[in-house]
Amino acid sequence: METFLSNYAYAFTLAIMCVGLYGMFFKRNLVKKVIGLSIFQAAVIMFFVSLASKMGGTVPVKWDAVPIEMIDGYMNPLPHTLMLTAIVVGVATQGVAFGLLVNIWNRFKTLEEDDLHNAIMEDSDD
Repeated sequence: METFLSNYAYAFTLAIMCVGLYGMFFKRNLVKKVIGLSIFQAAVIMFFVSLASKMGGTVPVKWDAVPIEMIDGYMNPLPHTLMLTAIVVGVATQGVAFGLLVNIWNRFKTLEEDDLHNAIMEDSDD
């Protein structure tokens, strides 16, 4: 139990990751799949941010309370910066995905995988 309590961020991230994977693999509606992808992406970002965080750490700016020689007192800003980039890329990906879904809806009037597959097969027969 002590191990779980000390690593609760990882367990929480794993649970959210499983919810996102469930949405991507087992839902048949394309909008729900994109939402599952978004949840999974948020879980990955949370995982990397929780890896980079440390108790009692501070920003890597010279501060009199934490001497420069005590490098364990500073956090590495690179993972947080990379996750900001991942958030921007994720928002752009979601925008493109929802744009494609609008086009699919306008052409086939459905967002369900099975109905869409049948509509594509009927469209290719013509």
